[in-house]
Amino acid sequence: MRYPRDMHGYGPNPPQANWPGGAHVAVQFVLNYEEGGENCILHGDASSEAFLADVVGAAPWPGQRHWNIESMYEYGARAGFWRLHRLFTEAELPVTIYGVATALMRAPAQLAAMQQAGWEIASHGYKWVEHKDMPPDEERRQIAEAIRLHTIATGERPRGWYTGRSSLNTVDLVSEEGGFAYVSDTYDDDLPYWRVHQGRPQLIIPYTLSANDMRFVTASGFANGEEYFQFLKDSFDCLYAEGQAGAPKMMSIGLHCRLVGQPGRYQGLKRFIDYIKGFDKVWVPTRLAIAEHWAKEHPYIAPEVIPSELDKPDFVARYGSIFEHSPWIAERTWEGELAPANDTAIGLHFALRSQFRMATPEERLAVLRAHPDLAGKLAAAKRLTADSTAEQASAGLDALTDAERERFTTLNEHYVEKFGFPFIIAVRDNTKASILAAFEKRIENSVAEEFATACMQVERIALLRLQVVLP
Repeated sequence: MRYPRDMHGYGPNPPQANWPGGAHVAVQFVLNYEEGGENCILHGDASSEAFLADVVGAAPWPGQRHWNIESMYEYGARAGFWRLHRLFTEAELPVTIYGVATALMRAPAQLAAMQQAGWEIASHGYKWVEHKDMPPDEERRQIAEAIRLHTIATGERPRGWYTGRSSLNTVDLVSEEGGFAYVSDTYDDDLPYWRVHQGRPQLIIPYTLSANDMRFVTASGFANGEEYFQFLKDSFDCLYAEGQAGAPKMMSIGLHCRLVGQPGRYQGLKRFIDYIKGFDKVWVPTRLAIAEHWAKEHPYIAPEVIPSELDKPDFVARYGSIFEHSPWIAERTWEGELAPANDTAIGLHFALRSQFRMATPEERLAVLRAHPDLAGKLAAAKRLTADSTAEQASAGLDALTDAERERFTTLNEHYVEKFGFPFIIAVRDNTKASILAAFEKRIENSVAEEFATACMQVERIALLRLQVVLP
């Protein structure tokens, strides 16, 4: 069973961002332009808007206009936009606009100001409405209509996309539409990454809601501009320090004309902009600039193999020998839940190891018994598996003196007689001397103790084998 969510990402070793100028952090400002694209009876919608406005507990009014909500959105277009436009143009900082297509069509003066400032205008969809229940064909149609209107309004096709109130299908549908340098309908990382859909890679530049001014009008949000500034400052300080330590990241800040465009809230944003100007190693780009940089520095390279996407015969053929002569472990692993988190050596080992641990004691005993004696008759007859041959050779067990071979033979016989399975140790972790020392020590264990120890060594051997074939 394929589990589609990716809980691994870059893992403990994210790529080096290599931001221009050696910047420790890329700070990116998004201004969402939604005013005039929200739910409204005038727009042909079934009810009024209720989302992201200063009306506590607002609910849609079916079949009615909501005068207060409409006027709050109008504030964003009439006053808030211009306050933010002055802030960013005077600070000479670039901005990415997430522009709702129908809102842009109702904002000629604001659109002209965006373009005169040289801001990137990305698509924020056709209308600022909920998509979670929208049929895929209708959402596909609206994506196409958003691109058409955006091109009419701005003179060029959008190269970035963010729906916001997205459906489960949104990122796939936008990727299928194609032509986008990036899609931002995810919140799952501090760095861009490539996502493959239907065999085509699409660059994802994750967004964030934690540093978004929407929290001025949501539960557990910002009560005032000072709280907003402090949160932005703390986020920046954390990311800047990580960049200084060699792991630069990206900080996304989402804004709305009708929210942070209000005077008291605006002051917190202004303080933050003044604050980051005191740092040298800060890059403030558009999202399109980030996309172009990432595509150049980290172009998509298709992996040689993706374990979680293999069919069963191929999966078992590749990984059936990881546990010695026990392909049933790989078979059960494939039949279980596999996800992107299992596509690394550690991740796949976890999945295989889990099946080994869930097996009956008799099944695990059979795995132990499938292992060869160390420096035993099979080795002498060159009848070991390729993995076992390489492992034993790594510790020099293929080149023993007569005395050493006699000692191994005696220990093997006593060990098997006592425990009923061969002595197992992760040879690649050891030397010939440490193997003999462990042999002589462990032969004194109880059967239960040694069964547990041998099982742990089997798991360790499996991990070492996987690390040879997977990153």
